[in-house]
Amino acid sequence: MEKNIFDLSGRVALITAGGHGLGRAYCEAMAEFGADVACADINKKFADETVDDIKRFGHRAIAIEADVSKPDQIERMVNQTVSGFGTIDILFNNAGWCHSIEKRLHELVIEDWDACININLKGTFLCMRAVLPVMLKQKRGSIISTASVAGLMAGCWEWSAPNIYAYGASKAGIIALTRHAAVAYAKDGIRINAIAPGTHDTKSTFIPREVAEPYLQRFAKFTPMGRVAEPNEIKGLAIWLASDASSYVTGQTFVQDGGFIA
Repeated sequence: MEKNIFDLSGRVALITAGGHGLGRAYCEAMAEFGADVACADINKKFADETVDDIKRFGHRAIAIEADVSKPDQIERMVNQTVSGFGTIDILFNNAGWCHSIEKRLHELVIEDWDACININLKGTFLCMRAVLPVMLKQKRGSIISTASVAGLMAGCWEWSAPNIYAYGASKAGIIALTRHAAVAYAKDGIRINAIAPGTHDTKSTFIPREVAEPYLQRFAKFTPMGRVAEPNEIKGLAIWLASDASSYVTGQTFVQDGGFIA
């Protein structure tokens, strides 16, 4: 086995929602292992902060403002990446949104459902659709989408958060889309996989700490490893899927949850 099987030197990675949380971890991982990085985020300030941080690895990086639910912004994002770096070898579909878990299904408003599906599932489709022609030209590429354990199970109030209907449905859709697209593009040298994370303590700027902490503690209590994950712990899986180390892997969803649904 070649020692540089994980090396991403000379490759270009586009990461959506790369300005914070798992997206920032993906950006750091790609840059650390040699890739040039296009960090896209709906909040340009967050994307700029990520880019400033990963430049320490010595590779090119650009920040792009993009809303993945808007087709015109996706096209602009892809064009800006190709214009800056020449191609796209790796796509991380990471942008996501979740409605309030306090609402039961009959209380959920249509706007919440639509926002979740449009960002999570439709956004993944739009990004794939825009990037695939670039990868088809070069007959290679790795597409990785962030699904969730919520797309594989529901749980109960004692140890999970069952009231995430649209979120769970959107993530299950990503898992199905991953398998179908992987089959369709396997002969084109394009690998398509997904990661289904469990709970990570992303120190989110969108959720007040006093709101997040009880849920983190509850998930930790019922996770076999006894804790939630740190964002850095997803980097190894991301590098493996992006690199030649996983050259014979496609159409799969990899659960990373500390044994939560083992």
